[in-house]
Amino acid sequence: MAPVRDEARPRGLLGRVNGVAVLLVLVDAAALLVMAAKTAVPGGWAFVLACALLGIRASGRIYRRRLMLSWLYDLPRSLATTAIAFAAVSVAALAAGWEPEVFPQLLAGAVAFAVVGEPVRLAVFAFGRWCRRRFDRCDRAIVIGAGQVGTDLAEVMLRHPEYGLRPVGFIDPEPLSDRKLPVDLLHEDLATAIERLGVGTVVIAFSHAVDSPLVDAAVTAHRLGCTTLVVPRMFELHQDGPDVERLRSYPLLRLSTAPTARPTWWIKRFVERSLAALALIVLSPVIALCALAVLFESGRPIIFRQVRVGMDDRKFVILKLRSVRQTGVDDSDVRWSVEGDSRVGPVGAFLRRTSLDELPQLWNVLRGDMCIVGPRPERPGFVRQFSAIHELYWARHRVPTGLTGLAQVHGLRGDTSIVDRSRYDNYYIANWSLWLDVKIVLLTVGELCCRRNR
Repeated sequence: MAPVRDEARPRGLLGRVNGVAVLLVLVDAAALLVMAAKTAVPGGWAFVLACALLGIRASGRIYRRRLMLSWLYDLPRSLATTAIAFAAVSVAALAAGWEPEVFPQLLAGAVAFAVVGEPVRLAVFAFGRWCRRRFDRCDRAIVIGAGQVGTDLAEVMLRHPEYGLRPVGFIDPEPLSDRKLPVDLLHEDLATAIERLGVGTVVIAFSHAVDSPLVDAAVTAHRLGCTTLVVPRMFELHQDGPDVERLRSYPLLRLSTAPTARPTWWIKRFVERSLAALALIVLSPVIALCALAVLFESGRPIIFRQVRVGMDDRKFVILKLRSVRQTGVDDSDVRWSVEGDSRVGPVGAFLRRTSLDELPQLWNVLRGDMCIVGPRPERPGFVRQFSAIHELYWARHRVPTGLTGLAQVHGLRGDTSIVDRSRYDNYYIANWSLWLDVKIVLLTVGELCCRRNR
């Protein structure tokens, strides 16, 4: 077996930069300059076309991190994004009332962009493959599963460094004792191995293992910032797609990066904190009236403070308007508040029915404890209890908790199925987008309106 080399360690930020993607952006920028200089596209529309080209090509994942640096494989996608950008700008020019003469100029600009850029892109891909082979510019990879598929993948990585992966070990709780492995079998958990060896990619190769440990491995790799590639079941029948990589004849599904690592996540946090600040100002009279009603019904304290578990199992104090009369026994950490609870008075019932009791949580959003949209936070006692019920319950703590979430808009509030709630929360994390947040907010508003009309 090939031992892991001593220099296997994290490369740091510079080592994780996608050099090929940077070169592709520079090539496109240079092609745009040539287009502007050599064609008759009006200056304003040249700028619009340039922005459209870069934006659409970025959204079309032309600048993505990839294993296979193949110009021919990427050419249809590259030409398609160029054509879409040209069509979009042409429609915009038509809507702006430009004369038909501008369209041949725009077409000439798009053609010039492709004619100049594509040969250089071919050279960039060839240069990238050469660098990977010559300078070992490869991500260190751990293969989960030491069966036939995992062994084949590790051997391909060793024989073909141009794919940019170098295996440093296998993890398999029940390896086949008679199989000779191309790299060492690691006798440690995945998180420890990733940190010790400076691993950047985790490849999950199916074996006799059930799915739950593999899902656990994928979540762990995500939380540690690793690229996660999965060999699909029945891979011989699997078609190529936008999230499919190729390692010789093996298709690998590239799992999306953790939401908190994406640029759009910072847009989400900025927008949500801004909305929370605005809502606290606008709704302050409503909060004051609700607080006065709580004071008259059950006295002080008006604000109910409770410890909840947030992202990465960090604890924070959540704020709510108190809707339950105080008793001599504090069992709030292990007891659900159910419908018909004798401790809930008329004011408390109204606050709960309309969710007005949760308005102080806008302060938690402003402080950064929570988001507007995310998995609902639970009390520490329930987290321990639910973790024993559902083995992947912990995975919902990969992102900040929220005022509302996907589980809640599907009717999973209070004393409902923990497994279903966890699955909805983990689905939200795996498929997060700004639009999904908007959809959840709209569904929440619709649900609140329906509740008030009952």
